[in-house]
Amino acid sequence: MEQYEFKAESKRLLDLMIHSIYTHQEIFLREIISNASDAIDKLAYTALTDEKVGLNRDDFKITITRDPEHKRLTVSDNGIGMSRAEMEENLGTICKSGSLNFKQNMDKNEAVDIIGQFGVGFYSAFMVASEVTVISKKYGEDTAWKWTSDGTDGYTLEPAERDFAGTDVIMTIKEDTEEEKYSEFLEEYQIRSLIHKYSDYIRYPICMEVTKSRKKEGCEEENPEYEDYQEMETLNSMVPIWQRNKKDVTEEEYEGFYREKFYDYNKPLRTVHVNAEGTVSYKALLYIPSKAPYDFYTKDFKGGLQLYSSGVMIMENCEDLLPDHFRFVRGVVDSQDLSLNISREMLQHNRQLTVIARSLEKKIKSELLDLQKNNREQYDAFYGVFGRQLKYGTVSDYGAHKDSCQDLLLFFSAKEKKLITLKEYVEAMAEEQEKIYFAPGENTDRLGKLPQVETLLNRGYDVLLFSEDVDEFVPQTLNTYMEKKFCNVLSEDLGLQTDEEKEAAAKKAEEMKDLLTFVQEKLGASVKEVKLSENLGAHPVSLTPEAGMSFEMEKYMKKVNPEFAYPVGRVLELNPDNEAVQAMQGALASDPEKAEDYAKLLYAQAELMADLPIEDPVEYTKLVCKLMK
Repeated sequence: MEQYEFKAESKRLLDLMIHSIYTHQEIFLREIISNASDAIDKLAYTALTDEKVGLNRDDFKITITRDPEHKRLTVSDNGIGMSRAEMEENLGTICKSGSLNFKQNMDKNEAVDIIGQFGVGFYSAFMVASEVTVISKKYGEDTAWKWTSDGTDGYTLEPAERDFAGTDVIMTIKEDTEEEKYSEFLEEYQIRSLIHKYSDYIRYPICMEVTKSRKKEGCEEENPEYEDYQEMETLNSMVPIWQRNKKDVTEEEYEGFYREKFYDYNKPLRTVHVNAEGTVSYKALLYIPSKAPYDFYTKDFKGGLQLYSSGVMIMENCEDLLPDHFRFVRGVVDSQDLSLNISREMLQHNRQLTVIARSLEKKIKSELLDLQKNNREQYDAFYGVFGRQLKYGTVSDYGAHKDSCQDLLLFFSAKEKKLITLKEYVEAMAEEQEKIYFAPGENTDRLGKLPQVETLLNRGYDVLLFSEDVDEFVPQTLNTYMEKKFCNVLSEDLGLQTDEEKEAAAKKAEEMKDLLTFVQEKLGASVKEVKLSENLGAHPVSLTPEAGMSFEMEKYMKKVNPEFAYPVGRVLELNPDNEAVQAMQGALASDPEKAEDYAKLLYAQAELMADLPIEDPVEYTKLVCKLMK
């Protein structure tokens, strides 16, 4: 047995890797299994040109052996193995990867997938093991070699016995501490769980003896006795569903995978199976859910897709693969073209991720538009669950994603009494209509009865009723849609009057100037302005916000950031043709006190119609009773 020391730089790197590079101890098993898979890949590749190998694909496997009594966990493979020189080179020098050398020496046209490129994954074993022993026999050689190290100063190397080519990695698991329970990595359920999580799609069987129960022979049926026994079982499924051809996967298999992988027992709304080749090749299996998780609109929700490299899970929630407006999508992405860092947990740079993410964004939008066009009932149900997220996506980042979202949005139509798209609104506009009208508020029923809305409907124009906080930010972000500008019917000029009508309105305002001044004085600071309006139909009065922020924005700001909220200026609009306004004008000359009461009453009614709280409900009640005498 010969003793060797790690080089000084290797010692520092080993300490760094064990304590810093890997963020989760449990990934050690993923790394050791991935190395075993790489070794089998190499021998399988050799077998293509060397008949002496004597093994076919069905003969290759990875075996896990638990020995809780001696605190040992062993991962064995029947791959290509290592010679003495290779053990010194690959295990004695950190970051010297045999897999990388093998990959570099291959014919570039050979599609053999080797993911171990850095040579540090093996050393992750020292996060959980106090000592690691490697026994390996190189294919084509007679002698096996044994490498042993405690991961501190160095390692020993000596001849060993092994019947056939391959490698055994024997890890002596550390003693438990108050902070860490290392012994769990010897428990059957934990090993099964880690393989299912990280290595389920390794292409070779991962086998382990597991405990099962059976009825004892000869026991009575009424009082059966059971006994435990050990049986070798394959723990991984090997071929991921997304690697199969679409035509070979049934709807039941797609749904089963979704339920098992993402713990959602509702049937997904859409399944999207992608096989993309190009600058970055990848395969993806995406699901559009029919129901939102209970925490979807909370900060605790974890979005993103599961990211795999050649069947090995790299990240459980890769948020960079999905834009925020599509964060409800669940699924997996698998690519051989990813640039992995040495911990195989993150990416060195995200150029490949950016390419994949853009492609997926277009694919998801296309699927949703297809659903919108061909199954509107389903799309409306989907929108009821995730529509708010699409609106947030439209207005976020100063509208950077509006092109991806705007065609997917739905708003309630006052005319059609249902949700419609912006495109459907514009295509149904009257020939002379120039604007996309909308009214913000809390309730579509109340909004539909507003004077301005009724006026537009009577002219044959539709109005979109905005009843969510985020709705009003959409037109501000889009500004126009299909070259049509948005118009808030409560705060902007509807553009309905001709020049002659405007001239007549100005004349009437001059005639009623005394009334407008009187109402302004009596209401005082409650209103910013009092003016006449021709857009109120049969209604006497309306309260609209001063240009800028709306009443709904005022409420929203008070709710989310009350410290910086400020009241919106209120504009009282009077209908000069309404009997109530004319009665107030008549009282102005004969009974100014009654005219003042009328002004206060109409203002309170305007507050109610605008869904705003009356400042003093008791005084309002007294006023009504007074005028009823």
